[in-house]
Amino acid sequence: MSDGDFAPTETASTDTSALANEAEAFRGTFSKVRDEVARVMVGQADVIDGVLVALFCGGNVLLEGVPGLGKTELVKALSRVLDLEFRRVQFTPDLMPADIIGTTVMAADDHGRYQLEFKPGPIFTQLLLADEINRASPKTQSALLETMQEGSVTTGGTVHILEQPFFVMATQNPLEQEGTYPLPEAQLDRFLFKVNVPFPNRHELNDIVTRTILKEPINLDKILDGHKIVELRKTLDKMVVTESVRDFAVRLVMSTHPDTPDAADEVKQYVRWGASPRAAQGLIKAARVRALADGRVHVAVDDIRHFAVPVLQHRVLLNYDGQAEEVSVAKLVQDASKALSAEPTYAV
Repeated sequence: MSDGDFAPTETASTDTSALANEAEAFRGTFSKVRDEVARVMVGQADVIDGVLVALFCGGNVLLEGVPGLGKTELVKALSRVLDLEFRRVQFTPDLMPADIIGTTVMAADDHGRYQLEFKPGPIFTQLLLADEINRASPKTQSALLETMQEGSVTTGGTVHILEQPFFVMATQNPLEQEGTYPLPEAQLDRFLFKVNVPFPNRHELNDIVTRTILKEPINLDKILDGHKIVELRKTLDKMVVTESVRDFAVRLVMSTHPDTPDAADEVKQYVRWGASPRAAQGLIKAARVRALADGRVHVAVDDIRHFAVPVLQHRVLLNYDGQAEEVSVAKLVQDASKALSAEPTYAV
């Protein structure tokens, strides 16, 4: 056998070794960022992980929780640790699309001649906090659709490309619904995760109150910047996703549709429409980040299962019976994920 016959094996071994080194570097960086942000956020480890996973794989996050749980502090901490520009928009019923995107105004140049000039709105940033997003009208909410999907803003026939990384973290209050507008399905589908922010326990609440009384400033270290985040995202594309794992993600999404073979009886009874193809893409992206954060170069079925609820729960629509009986979509998804076999039980 000639030396050339061994070349592919040697190259494959070298590539695997290089990817393993990248995975270890990613794991260390992810851990440092998580620990640094956790210095500001008391508890909420799952929330921090969810936001970081979405940020690293280029997704957006919808946080649902009552006021005062530190959602604004979380995104502020991220902006400092990651050295990214941060802006906050308080969504209100009278907020207009131009208040977010920007507007074209008549401005005079150095020679006194007037011309149209575009004045960018707060969306031209890197970390955007859309606070209480469901308080704005659907027309205003739709101003974010293009930006969240394409990373661009089109106004006056001109396309403006936003600086990467660009990340939207929106919040909504699950209790107070007066004067709110439900987010349309197209808007919800552009959030990679919907994360529920729990109320702190007794120990955590004591810690929060103590910090408030002492008012000790916390100086956060910068771990990354925008350029390094974009570079780290390239590692995700090198991750190994086997056909069986990819098919599990697809079957998990299909199991949320009541007319498919993998759908459980509860799904057939209470669900009107299941998750979109973006959900399957989101499951793979998030699972890649989780594997890398664990120092692994391959994605496992457990990585897919881990993100089933945050990726799917806001994309599944209940029918009339499901709404009337106040069925928990999160529980439906969780049960479907647990019941789904890692190997398909039927041919495609």
